[in-house]
Amino acid sequence: MSSEFERNLEKYAEVIVKVGLNLQPGQRLLIGAPRQSANGVSIELAPLVRLITKKAYQIGAKLVEVLWEDEQVRLIRFQHAPRDSFEEFPTWRTLASFNISKEDDAMLLVAAGNPDLLTGQDSNLILTTHKAYFKHNKPSADLRRRGIGNWSVFSAPVTGWADKVFPDIPIADRKAKFWDVIFDICRVKEKDPIAAWDEHIKQLGARGNYLTRKKYSALKYIAPGTDLTIGLPDGHIWNSANMTTKSGITNTVNIPTEEIFTTPHKDKVEGVVTSTKPLPTEVLIDGLKLTFSEGRVIEVIATKGQKYLRQLLETDEGASRLGEVALVPHSSPISQLGMVFYNILIDENASCHIALGNGIRAGLENGLEMSKEEFSAAGGNQCLFHIDFMVGSDKMNIDGINEDETTEPIMRNGEWAFDI
Repeated sequence: MSSEFERNLEKYAEVIVKVGLNLQPGQRLLIGAPRQSANGVSIELAPLVRLITKKAYQIGAKLVEVLWEDEQVRLIRFQHAPRDSFEEFPTWRTLASFNISKEDDAMLLVAAGNPDLLTGQDSNLILTTHKAYFKHNKPSADLRRRGIGNWSVFSAPVTGWADKVFPDIPIADRKAKFWDVIFDICRVKEKDPIAAWDEHIKQLGARGNYLTRKKYSALKYIAPGTDLTIGLPDGHIWNSANMTTKSGITNTVNIPTEEIFTTPHKDKVEGVVTSTKPLPTEVLIDGLKLTFSEGRVIEVIATKGQKYLRQLLETDEGASRLGEVALVPHSSPISQLGMVFYNILIDENASCHIALGNGIRAGLENGLEMSKEEFSAAGGNQCLFHIDFMVGSDKMNIDGINEDETTEPIMRNGEWAFDI
C-alpha cells in the first residue's frame, strides 16, 4: 500500500477514536463487540485495529481488547452444524460487551462483512441466529440506549463486500477503491479531519434543534409509492449521531453519519411507504412496500425477502411498529456517489429512512430516565431489534404538521426546505 494510504488509515483511526468514541484517559476499550451479522471484527481488518489500539493507548486507555471473527467460520457453521443447534450463542461475547458498558467504558462495533456470505443458506436458521443475538445482546444494548458508556460503529472494506460493491473493476483494485471511498465519506481526506467533523456535527445539531423547536405533531411523506403520516410524541427531540452519555462524554455513535432523527409515536403511523434501496440483512429484502394502520404494519410486500421479513415482524409486539424516523438530504456525500453499499451504516446515510423495532430513548425528553412503562405510554416503541430501511429519494417531499393541522415544508425533492 502507498504511504498516502497509510497516512489516511492512521487519520481514520484517529477519527474513530477521537470523534467516534471520544475515548477518555483511564477507560477500557472493547473492539469488535457483537453485531447482528457478526460476533466480532474481521481478522482482515487487523492493520486498522492495531492503529486504533495504538491511538487508544496514546490517549491513556487502561486496556484495549479485541473480539475477532473469521467469516468463513461463520459460514461453516451454517453448512455443517446440527440443524437444532442454532439457538446456541457465544454468551461470553455479549457478557464482555455488557461488562464494558456497565462500567462506563468504551466499545467499538464494526459494520463490515460480505453481504452475500450466507446466500443459499436456510433463512429459518439465519432468523434463529438473529433472534438469539437480539435476546442475548439486549442487556448490553439497553445500557447503551440509556446513555451508559460511550460507543461508536465504524466500517472498513473486507473481501466479498468489496466484490459486491465494485463488481465492474478489476478484482485486485476493488479494496483499494473501497478504502478511497471510505476515506472520502468519513472526511479523512480533509486537511484537518477532526475540525471538519466538528463543523459537520455542528450543522447536524443546528438542524435537529430547529425541528425540535417546531414541535410538529406529525410528519407527512409524499413520494412515488409513498403516502405516509408519522405521528410524533409530545416532547420529542431531534438528535444527530453526536450523543452524550450520562457521565457527560460526547461521542459520535456512527462514522459516517449524515442524519438527524427522532422517535415516532408507535401508535400513530398511517399509510403506505415504499423502500428506495435494498435492506441488506443477511437475507436481502428488496422492493419493500409496507402499509400501516394505527401504528402497526398490516401488509408487507417485497420482491425479495418477503417471507423472512414477515417472520421477523412476528418477533414481538413492537416488531411491526416504528422506532425511528430519520432525515437525510439527497445531496449528502454518500447519496451523491449513486451507489448501493449493502450495508446499513452507510446506506442509511444516503437516504431518509425509518426503522422498525425499538425506539430511541434519547428521542424523547427525559427518555433516558423513563421506565419501560413510561416510555411506552409516551409513545416509544419497545422491541428486541431495530432495523432501518431507506425511503428517501430526489422525489421525496416531507411536511411538518402543526397541532392546528397547518403544514410547513421540511423537505422538497429530497432537499432541506428550511435554512439554519
